[in-house]
Order: sequence, then C-alpha cells, then structure tokens
Amino acid sequence: MSTFDLVSSIALGVGLATAVGFRVFLPLLVASVAAYTGHLHLSASFAWLGSLPAMTMLAVAAIAEALAYYIPAVDNLLDTVATPAALVAGTLLSAAVMTDLPPSVKWAAAIIAGGGAAGLTQALTTVLRAKSTALTGGLGNHAIATAEIGGALLVSALALIAPLVALAAAVGVCVLAVRMIRKLRRR
Repeated sequence: MSTFDLVSSIALGVGLATAVGFRVFLPLLVASVAAYTGHLHLSASFAWLGSLPAMTMLAVAAIAEALAYYIPAVDNLLDTVATPAALVAGTLLSAAVMTDLPPSVKWAAAIIAGGGAAGLTQALTTVLRAKSTALTGGLGNHAIATAEIGGALLVSALALIAPLVALAAAVGVCVLAVRMIRKLRRR
C-alpha cells in the first residue's frame, strides 16, 4: 500500500467517524450502501457491513433515529445514549475502512482518531442542542436535528468522494467542538 493510499484510508475512516458524531446510524448506512454497491472496500472482518441484511437493519435504525430527534425531550435523552454509541460506532467504522494496515496501527488509529472525532462531533451537537433547548424551549431543536442529518450525509459523502477534504472538515469540526467546550467550562 502506498503512502497516499494509507493516508486516504485513514482520512476516509476519520471522515466517516466525524459523520457518526452527527448521527450514529446514517453514516453506517451510507458506508453499507457504498460497500454493497462496490464503491467502498471494507476490511475482511467487516465484510458483513456490506450485506443486504446489514443495509436493511441500518436503514431502519437510521430512520428511527432521525425521527426520534424530532420529538421534544426525547432528543436530549437520545444525546445521552448517542454519545457512547458514537464513540463505539466511530471506532468500528474507522476500523472497517482502514484496509491493509497492521492490526495494531488500524485499531490505534480507529480508537484515537475515529472514536475521538465521533466523540468530539457528538459533544458539539449535544452542546448545541442543550443551548437550543435553553434558549428556545426546544422549538429550535428541529432545525438542529435537520442540520445534523444534512451534516451526517454531507460529511459521509465527502469522505467517500474526497477523503482528504473530509479529513480537513473533520479537523475543523473537532477544533470548533474543543473551542465551544472550553468556552462553556470557563463560564
């Protein structure tokens, strides 16, 4: 594997993991569809992700997740569950697309970069939703839910089409998340 392929593989994993921070199941569904149609190569141990049963289950989960975020009060409760789920899903999705890497390198990158990007993005969206709930009584949360769906789709597609650009976007989202969290801690 060339250095460019290695970097692209890691960038793809981090980009998809960042999208997981917006919505847990939607980027997994995008990756599943891409793998099923032959547009994405997965590690051998994650070949199941490109199967029709996996794609069907992920589609149902993505629809249920998207709809649940439009229900007031449930959206904030879901953030509690989605945070650890995003860490796990971001790590696994990163590992699934980081092909031809030694296992120790793959899992270290998947846990640190993939799980970290998913966790920071999820933290950012959780803070935004909490602020929206406080400022609008939850009425503004629908706009945030819609933006998160769009963000998950956009970053997932970008990761598949231009992984290095997606990596740059992921770094930008993570920097924004860290700044926002620091700002909140100062208060």
